[in-house]
Amino acid sequence: MKKLAWLALAIAVLLLAYTAAGPYLTMHAIRNAVQDEDSRALSRQVDFPALRHSLRLQVSDAMVREAGADVQSSLLGAIGLNIASRAAGTGVDAMVNPVGLAALMRGRRLWSLAGGAPLLRDGTERTGPAPLADAVYRYESPSRFTATVHDEAGRPVMFVLTRSGIRWRLSDIRLPL
Repeated sequence: MKKLAWLALAIAVLLLAYTAAGPYLTMHAIRNAVQDEDSRALSRQVDFPALRHSLRLQVSDAMVREAGADVQSSLLGAIGLNIASRAAGTGVDAMVNPVGLAALMRGRRLWSLAGGAPLLRDGTERTGPAPLADAVYRYESPSRFTATVHDEAGRPVMFVLTRSGIRWRLSDIRLPL
């Protein structure tokens, strides 16, 4: 009976250790997928519907705050904000893909990659910083983990992983809007 209790305790400790190490393993898998440009591996680590929804809300909120109360209070301004919000949502949907995530994780803007990466003097392509280089990791709760990197302007970009069961996935990116 004692052996069974010790075995159950060992299994519980191993399960707890695996769950605690889960976000680090997920971030490592994301980093490797970005470096290897493996979109299939990256897709397994990202909850794209939740990520797109969160980013749509952030962009829409930033647009409303930028517009101000005067624009929001007028009928024409409200219609314009609605149209702009839908267009921004479509843009977010188009940009939330493995290429866009790779750019963010390297601390770069997606549109700076549009013209291609700058070339070095010997003609080889400059790849930029490693994905999630110098990230600061932090548990916010038992089911929420963050990795913060800084963009080209030095502003923080926070990658949020959430746990479902024992699996961790990237579900939110907090942009400095």
